[in-house]
Amino acid sequence: MKKKIVLATAGLLSVIVLGACSSGSNDEIATMKGGKLTVEDFYNEAKKEQTNQSLVRNMIIYDVFENAYGDKVTDKQVDSEYKKQEKQLGDSFESQLQAAGYTKKSYKDYLKQSLAFQEGLKSHVKLTDDDLKSAWDSFHPEVTARVILASSEEEAKDLKKQLDEGGDFAKLAKEKSQDSTTKEDGGKIKFDSQSTEVPAEVKEAAFKLKNDQTSDVISAMDSSSYQTNYYLVKMEKNTPKGNDMKKFDKEVKQIAQDMKLADQTFTSKVIGEELKKANVKIKDDSFENILADFLNTTEESTNQSSDKESEASTEKSTEASTEQSTEASQASTEESE
Repeated sequence: MKKKIVLATAGLLSVIVLGACSSGSNDEIATMKGGKLTVEDFYNEAKKEQTNQSLVRNMIIYDVFENAYGDKVTDKQVDSEYKKQEKQLGDSFESQLQAAGYTKKSYKDYLKQSLAFQEGLKSHVKLTDDDLKSAWDSFHPEVTARVILASSEEEAKDLKKQLDEGGDFAKLAKEKSQDSTTKEDGGKIKFDSQSTEVPAEVKEAAFKLKNDQTSDVISAMDSSSYQTNYYLVKMEKNTPKGNDMKKFDKEVKQIAQDMKLADQTFTSKVIGEELKKANVKIKDDSFENILADFLNTTEESTNQSSDKESEASTEKSTEASTEQSTEASQASTEESE
């Protein structure tokens, strides 16, 4: 269950081309009978490509967030994230950096921008009681278990039969598990509801187990290969969360924040607000619509807020008018009497 990370492509060729051509360069790329191809010609075509449109959009957003929140990101955080990526990718780290067009320095620059972007999003998070309740409902404390990743469904069923007949789970994990990160320790692993190294299907089944209980065969889709994997889990220590959310206040708030940051509507709204705050203006008509999705989201949110305020104002006005009408009617009745 080793986590796989694919480094984002830097798009260095596009950056170089777009940067070099921004001043209208007439440097020749190629000549031919009756004509020539200049860097500017290439630029005018390249900027129409969707990939480059997205690249420019992302560059603008990252620059805006780095300018606003970059001072909240320390070198220590960047180095820590760099080492984390290096550890997760192992021996392939350097080659993946090169394949993605990064140097050590440029990748650290990218990480700083990414962290600044996260800091900017977090600064807009305002957790409500409903947010915390949703987080609490999905939360499960850390458990200690043993896991076997079988080579096939048939093998998983055979292993399950052996376990039901008294087989030793740890011994079978060492002999048969395809999970290289846990098999040497007899499949032993710790995880909670937010752990990413364990498939959701495995976590869901595991949390239902009592101590020393073994699951049935669990099928789970591998998101990277789109193949179905088959697991067996034995629970060693399952700690119920109980009913007191305050005991896990820190964990629940972190989950609620993560859920908010994963909400595309929320992130789009924040990006739009930051773009407006930075007074971003698109000068090249070829890119005039690259930020429309974010800016429109902000406008819709503002309009919805205005509509609610207008509705509230109308309700108050109606209530006041009704009260005045009632009072006038009562006064008229009293005079008549």
